[in-house]
Amino acid sequence: MTTIYVAVSVMYALMCLIPAAMKLSGTEKMRIAAQHLDIAWPRYRLIGVLELAAAAGVMIGVFASPAGLLAAIGMAVLLIGAVIVHLRAGDTIGDYAAALLFLAASVGYLAVWVSAAPRP
Repeated sequence: MTTIYVAVSVMYALMCLIPAAMKLSGTEKMRIAAQHLDIAWPRYRLIGVLELAAAAGVMIGVFASPAGLLAAIGMAVLLIGAVIVHLRAGDTIGDYAAALLFLAASVGYLAVWVSAAPRP
């Protein structure tokens, strides 16, 4: 197991936890976002559960690398969906810049996974 893979995994898992915590704790910012995007609050919170699962999968991936791969792919799909929903809502790039940043982090994690993750 390479040190860079572990370090990137920890950083990426923390990145997944940030939006998950905001959604699961029900911050006002997330409630406003859900309303703006026309997503029912319980469904929006479910996205937070998926983000939390991605963080857990990435950390499990430190010991069982396929879990990290699956978690990052799932998170990337979720983030592509987020960008699409923002575009449909007529948002500007500034409104969904965070989704793009997290999508880039997902792609970065996947690149590190391909090059540095331990193989079973």
